[in-house]
Amino acid sequence: MIPTTFEYARATSLGDALQKLKAAGEGGRLIAGGHSLVPLMKLRLSEPQVLIDISRIPGLSGIDEHDGRIIIGAATVHHDVASSAVLQARCPAVAEAAASIGDPQVRNRGTIGGSVAHADPSADMPAVLLALDAEIHIEGPDGGRVVTASDFFLDLFTVDMRADEIIASVQFTPVRSAAYAKLYQRASHYAIVGVAASLDVSGGAIASARIGVTGATSHARRLINVERALAGQPLSTATIESAAQLAGLELDEVNADIHASAEYRRAMVQVFTRRALSAAMARS
Repeated sequence: MIPTTFEYARATSLGDALQKLKAAGEGGRLIAGGHSLVPLMKLRLSEPQVLIDISRIPGLSGIDEHDGRIIIGAATVHHDVASSAVLQARCPAVAEAAASIGDPQVRNRGTIGGSVAHADPSADMPAVLLALDAEIHIEGPDGGRVVTASDFFLDLFTVDMRADEIIASVQFTPVRSAAYAKLYQRASHYAIVGVAASLDVSGGAIASARIGVTGATSHARRLINVERALAGQPLSTATIESAAQLAGLELDEVNADIHASAEYRRAMVQVFTRRALSAAMARS
């Protein structure tokens, strides 16, 4: 199908984007890569009156490390995340997850901010950001605010973000002992089930763990019961095997579609939790 008619405006700064968004009212939508919004427009599931292009705002893209924190600008495309030498060395799980997204066209146009804001139930980055305890830095007409990933993803395509706000960056402390593993749909590479795991290891024991799952429910969420089962235990294959058996048991309303039944997805949560934890252990 063909989208409805709309006006196009290019923002020159975050402040300019916020002003244009306010002026457009309920009919305004932000666009950067467009890989989430444009398909919806073609199906007329979204009919914005004004598209505000934020893809070329200076400073809104790029990957930096400052005071021990990784800062990824919201307009940074997945390819740049996947190929970042900083991320490959300091937090390879993020680079690997980005490399698994879609195809080269998607990775060279789609942005991390767009993926996070859209919050597709099968998107990869939400699970990774949960595992890293990342922060979402948001700018709005009343100033900036910070939301942790655990509080940001609320429900199906629903996040803690107002229509007049813009994601500026995602930030996190890099973790070497983290990994992402997913069962993906062959055509789209969307996650049927994806699991990100991060381990804090001290003295041969797991001090704490964070595990994010995507594809299984309406939105990315943490596997709290598995995290609790790992905390304080020796870092070993036996520990991981035991904790992974709990993965998926706490999930209610597991997704079911043409790609996988709810029962199959729940079983795969266990399998890919084990794989992600094993890969994280190997990096510890």
